[in-house]
Amino acid sequence: MKLATLRSESRDGILVVVNRALSRCVAVPDIAASLQYALDHWQACKQPLEEVYRALNHGELINEMPFDSELCMAPLPRSYQWADGSAYVNHVELVRKARGAEMPASFWQDPLMYQGGSDSFLGPCDDIVLDDASWGLDFEAEVAVVTSDVPMGVKPSESAQYIQLFMLVNDVSLRNLIPSELAKGFGFFQSKPSSAFSPVAVTPDELGHHWDGHKLKLALCTHYNHSLFGYPNAGIDMTFDFPQLIAHAAKTRHLIAGTIIGSGTVSNKQGTEYGTSVSEGGVGYSCIAELRMIETLRNGQPTTAFMRVGDTVSIEMKDENQCSIFGKIEQEVVASYD
Repeated sequence: MKLATLRSESRDGILVVVNRALSRCVAVPDIAASLQYALDHWQACKQPLEEVYRALNHGELINEMPFDSELCMAPLPRSYQWADGSAYVNHVELVRKARGAEMPASFWQDPLMYQGGSDSFLGPCDDIVLDDASWGLDFEAEVAVVTSDVPMGVKPSESAQYIQLFMLVNDVSLRNLIPSELAKGFGFFQSKPSSAFSPVAVTPDELGHHWDGHKLKLALCTHYNHSLFGYPNAGIDMTFDFPQLIAHAAKTRHLIAGTIIGSGTVSNKQGTEYGTSVSEGGVGYSCIAELRMIETLRNGQPTTAFMRVGDTVSIEMKDENQCSIFGKIEQEVVASYD
């Protein structure tokens, strides 16, 4: 099943069911006015939504309409909780090296996770507003899951059952603001503006054998300024899987339905110490910071700039038939609105 949220006068938009081909959709106000409502009442809403999905895919509905990603908000335009992990420790090691920070050995045994701003997410085609280029704007391509209610203290072996939806994420970062914030000892805030999410959220069954209950084993493709920047596999080099991340987040608290848990930037070593760019025959990277670190290690300083006004980024995941699963995040960097 594929679900999206169209813009409306409501902050939470209008929930629509989208067909598998991402070409048609239908609003379902009689089932759930918003995706958060559906998640709050998942046991009651899931089957009716699945019946609409089946009928939509078979062309049996008369009230369907064309689906347009540009009309979408994030599937959850706002969430009770957005907790982003850093499951690809190769990425953690690289970006810490980039700012001259050593990585403790414990990072390989205990997940990193930060609580991001969840009051206002960006839609898949919303602009990224940049006030100051010196802040070091970067994209971060990730996978995220949306949970139902998760009990406190849940074990990793029990966590997968609470995963109801998957999405893609652009976890926008302001790299040059991060070091001073972390040095204060309280974590990210100004350096992590609103994240953007894919046009649709999909249920685990839509992923078929690519979802094994722990990891999503497909390439996550990022194009930067219309050139392929990276296509690492989300199922490779993932030190902490999604059930582990959920259990980590729920260790001392209940997680409320609609909680979003991110994977962190997808990163593959590709048989080398840190990975290889697409131009050199590798699978590339999911953020600029990793490429800059490679350049620093090789040449003493980075040569690739962070994002500027006018730059574009797109993030997408396709199945084995090259069909888009989540639709595409497509964003442009614009100057601050005055």
